[in-house]
Amino acid sequence: MKKWVGILILVLGLALAAAPEKKNVTIAVGGKSLVVYLPLTVAEQLGYFADEGLNVRIEDFKGGSAALKALLGGSADLVVGYFDHIVRLQAQGRDLEGVVLMGKYPGLVLGVRSDLADKVRSPADLKGLKVGVTKPGSSTNYFVFYLLAKEGLKPSDVAIIGVGGGSSAIAAVERKQVEAISHVEPVISTLESRGLIKVLVDTRNKEGSEAVFGGPYPAATLYTHRSFVEKNPETTQRLVNAIVRALQWMQGKSAEEVVAVMPKEYYQNDPELYTTIVRNSLGMFSENGLFPEEGPRTAYKVLTMFDEKLAAAKVDLSRTYTNAFVERALSR
Repeated sequence: MKKWVGILILVLGLALAAAPEKKNVTIAVGGKSLVVYLPLTVAEQLGYFADEGLNVRIEDFKGGSAALKALLGGSADLVVGYFDHIVRLQAQGRDLEGVVLMGKYPGLVLGVRSDLADKVRSPADLKGLKVGVTKPGSSTNYFVFYLLAKEGLKPSDVAIIGVGGGSSAIAAVERKQVEAISHVEPVISTLESRGLIKVLVDTRNKEGSEAVFGGPYPAATLYTHRSFVEKNPETTQRLVNAIVRALQWMQGKSAEEVVAVMPKEYYQNDPELYTTIVRNSLGMFSENGLFPEEGPRTAYKVLTMFDEKLAAAKVDLSRTYTNAFVERALSR
């Protein structure tokens, strides 16, 4: 009898140890409907967070920098945003860590208004122009600065204008409030379909991304403070489990199957165009959630081209991400 009581206590102890430390979790994201963050919505819509025993609330912001401020300010527990924020913040003494990679290609695109396409044929021609981005300080902004740096130009050579993440970005081009735009899907294809922009630089696929960045560039990432991960390892594991499950579900699915689980407001009143965008974007997403070893080095090289403070700072890239949680999720 004592033996069975002991076994029961051990089992109960293990069960309690495996319980999530924090069941109610807030995730901030800069433009939830943007296609680059699609795996987050898949996990939410298919109930994968709930399956992990978590109550996840997703707070939507106009850009990645605003979502990051929510994390730093304490109103969000984690962020789904671009990996480059982690590198920049570590240089400022903020110890952030990516726990699962969603986007293996950034999907960032630089386009110029069609009526200016004969004058603006490359990033070198952007000098003196207004360039729309989701929000100043976001990855769409960094993309512009990097392209300028490659041409020998400075960030101050253009005017960066925050245009938001959806219909407001499209309206900014339609109303000629900006001459060029750095953005992602579905904004880019919507503008193209209306004949409003000509694409100058495209990282929506492997060839384009590696041609621009010179190597794999980790993009959409679930990240948070290292202290959160250390205090809440089981919660973190369950969040990663849900995202990895979403990535795996997406593998081999048709665009129609993926769109079928999306909220209708994502369609922008044009489900056919949205389906085409998703079809063309499915190759952007990680198959397994693992960070490539050389990815953080590529991001660091890109960012230091235009950020002198980052270049002068000491950054330990090994602390910017971990594959431990993804590896455990894959081994289940």
